[in-house]
Amino acid sequence: MTHSSIDPVALTAALIRCPSMTPVEGGALSHLESVLSPAGFQCHRLKFAQPGTPDVDNLFARIGGGGPHLCFAGHTDVVPPGDAALWSHPPFGGVEADGFLYGRGAVDMKGNIACFIAAALDFLADPECLGQGSISLLITGDEEGPAINGTVKVLDWMAANGHTPTACVVGEPSNPQALGDAIKIGRRGSLNGRLLVRGRQGHAAYPQLANNPLRGLTRVAVALQSMRLDEGTTAFSPSNLEIVAIETGNPAYNVIPAAAEARLNVRFNDRHTAAGLESLIRAEAEAALAGSGLTLEARFDSNADAFVTKPGPLVETMIAAIRAETGRTPELSTTGGTSDARFIKDFCPVIEFGLVNKTIHAVDECVPVSELQQLRRIYRGFLEGYFGRLAHTVA
Repeated sequence: MTHSSIDPVALTAALIRCPSMTPVEGGALSHLESVLSPAGFQCHRLKFAQPGTPDVDNLFARIGGGGPHLCFAGHTDVVPPGDAALWSHPPFGGVEADGFLYGRGAVDMKGNIACFIAAALDFLADPECLGQGSISLLITGDEEGPAINGTVKVLDWMAANGHTPTACVVGEPSNPQALGDAIKIGRRGSLNGRLLVRGRQGHAAYPQLANNPLRGLTRVAVALQSMRLDEGTTAFSPSNLEIVAIETGNPAYNVIPAAAEARLNVRFNDRHTAAGLESLIRAEAEAALAGSGLTLEARFDSNADAFVTKPGPLVETMIAAIRAETGRTPELSTTGGTSDARFIKDFCPVIEFGLVNKTIHAVDECVPVSELQQLRRIYRGFLEGYFGRLAHTVA
């Protein structure tokens, strides 16, 4: 095996040139395997499938066999680039210009993966660095998609095969303005809902012969949007409910529709559960429809509960590495959407730290070359701290 150093900029560019739009692997996982295998990582390509969903390729790679076992989690799948003509450089070109590296996935999150691998290979150049511990990478191709055949199934495979980690770092771009601004130590939960109100169809000129479901649905929407779910908690901002769509499928102006549907999303903190919010929303909606003669059908789904990783050795080691490189003390944040950390938290403590997120999913997604090198140094410092100070401590 060889632990020769690798340039995170070159590796990021090579990954960008793999057009790995969810759920297509695009060569990205194969390229990572070609880097990790010669360095001594045992690589496992894991393809998972489920009826009604696309097959997804994943990669699990591990070096060392004991504990502590630190896992780095990430995804090589990316969102579509949109109109390529709007980009300054080809979205899958991996072009370096004026100190920036351009391309879809530069920040979200191929650059973060490249920086961790570069840091790990530097770290592993010292044969004594790991002690009895081990490093692994869980890389999925399904984070930007339905998240069914990716991380959640890889984690189950890891548990079944003796690879459950002691702790995990997810390389999501966590910083709003500058590298070192924030570590994500948790996320709010997410609940989706569909509320279908049924009435009686009729002519718009004869409303007395119909029962307009939109009258009831608008009352429901106002009632739900007026709810104050909570005032926030120590670790989280207040929960919020948003109506995101109201639809009838009615193209006519002179027809009162038979039914109308609202779609909603709730981002909730640790004062709530998805089941509790479902009951609350149903009760509020039914109260708003009371006496109207309209009926309600409600459906909900959630695959993300609120969670927080309490400050401890894992968080403190990352803070120390960030402070040593940037001079900043990062905020411990729970803001933003969901990530695959929502699955990992059921197996081990998990935090998220990566690049600055200002250009993710945007035209001309790009990362300063200097920040790739800086993130590599932060990850290297974190690895030294984790396997130095924490070699005999459960993270």
